[in-house]
Amino acid sequence: MIDLHYWPTPNGHKITIFLEEAGLVYRIVPVDIGKGEQFRPEFLAISPNNRMPAIVDDAPADGGAPLPVFESGAILLYLAEKVGRFLPQETRGRVAVLEWLFWQIGGLGPMAGQNHHFRNYAPEKIPYAIDRYVNETNRLYGVLDRRLDGRDFLAGDYSIADMAAYPWIVPYAAQGQNLDEFPHLKRWFEAIGARPAVIRAYARAEELRRPSASGFTEAERKILFGQTSATLRRES
Repeated sequence: MIDLHYWPTPNGHKITIFLEEAGLVYRIVPVDIGKGEQFRPEFLAISPNNRMPAIVDDAPADGGAPLPVFESGAILLYLAEKVGRFLPQETRGRVAVLEWLFWQIGGLGPMAGQNHHFRNYAPEKIPYAIDRYVNETNRLYGVLDRRLDGRDFLAGDYSIADMAAYPWIVPYAAQGQNLDEFPHLKRWFEAIGARPAVIRAYARAEELRRPSASGFTEAERKILFGQTSATLRRES
């Protein structure tokens, strides 16, 4: 059994997609980030960066005590190595998957995240910031589109690189992007979204999704967007 500490965000979706694809038995432990549950001491013991997702594997390969893993990229690598799937063993294939996994972690995720914030959540609309991150997201979509020209997936066979990137494309409209401008990306996006495991993963998200599409309350905004080191000390 794997406990998945989770909330329905793009990084959270990465892990439910993997778990569904691999057919692993898991239990979702909700971490409501709007209520500040990511600051609970029991969660910080698993994820010291006070971010979800995180997992606890009750049956690690070394046969030892339950193993906690935090950070979505590290979780994907850990799980791929655990099950021996979605990450090639041969050197060149493995390198290609890791390149695109880290590209998502270091580029697409952070830039799209800032795009979401300044475009949709910031109390003050700052045109420079909006343009900066919408344009950078657009550039990264272009990188994906070029990579997928003539390829079914980002790095050979379907892999953790695809699982990492897909959830960050799902909210493309909220990022100010038009998939029709990126035909290779659009074809890949639609193919990933039609996979039964991906459909099941997003169905799990609906169990926790907020009923309102209006975003966060003012109190939740303060929790999510006003964090400092003092926040961590106070909550823990």
